[in-house]
Amino acid sequence: MKRSVLAIMSPYLILGIILCQPVFTETAPIDEKAAIEKAIRASIGWALTKDRPLLESVLAHDDRLFIFNPDAGSTVGWLQFAKGFDFWMVPDFKMTGFEIRNLRIDVSNSGTVAWWSCILDEAASWAGRPVGWKDTRWTGVLEKRAGKWLIVQMHFSFAAR
Repeated sequence: MKRSVLAIMSPYLILGIILCQPVFTETAPIDEKAAIEKAIRASIGWALTKDRPLLESVLAHDDRLFIFNPDAGSTVGWLQFAKGFDFWMVPDFKMTGFEIRNLRIDVSNSGTVAWWSCILDEAASWAGRPVGWKDTRWTGVLEKRAGKWLIVQMHFSFAAR
């Protein structure tokens, strides 16, 4: 009984296909997560020194940028977001510190999308009066574009008390 070449080669073809599949790990390389964390921290920490170029370097500059604010309002697109600089850059606003707790970062198997969740405390003053956010739930999504992690979505919310 003659076996066809395909029947003989099938197990080898299947094994070859399995062995040639990309291998994905459960966690991203440490340096990738460090780069992602750096972008997350820059997106809030820029305000300590009002380093606008730092903030601009970690956000997507297109219509896909989306921020859901804790007041249930939203910011859609870079152009709408950039209008906020008129508010943040005034001398009356001074950020005095921030803390990020329980930061969790995950990266997609493709290595091109990441998401995070954490609790944010932000201390600032407005015209000398203390303001800020405490125990703020903060989540977001980053996309790796041209080798750089950019934030494309953020969501801030306060727990009901």
